[in-house]
Amino acid sequence: MANKKSFKDWVNGEIPVLVDFYAEWCGPCKMLAPVLEEFAVDQADKVKVLKVDIDRNQAFSQRLKVKGVPTLILYKAGKIVWRASGFHSADQLKKVMANFV
Repeated sequence: MANKKSFKDWVNGEIPVLVDFYAEWCGPCKMLAPVLEEFAVDQADKVKVLKVDIDRNQAFSQRLKVKGVPTLILYKAGKIVWRASGFHSADQLKKVMANFV
């Protein structure tokens, strides 16, 4: 049986983690999905990208005060270093990452 990593384990690593809080019914989330996929591949050695469905993880999303989707939260060494809501282009995300890698 594989050992599941907890959220805390994911975000406490040395590599920054960008968490995408999304919903299946969210139009901007659907527009952001391919951008994040490309960004994750392009920046694979610099950042990990996690996706969290707010409908399936309501308590967790509420605990992090996610009020709208998409919401992106960047963690570095377990701490939130950047947070934003709405659509972001790959270039915007790369500029944000440049401040934290």
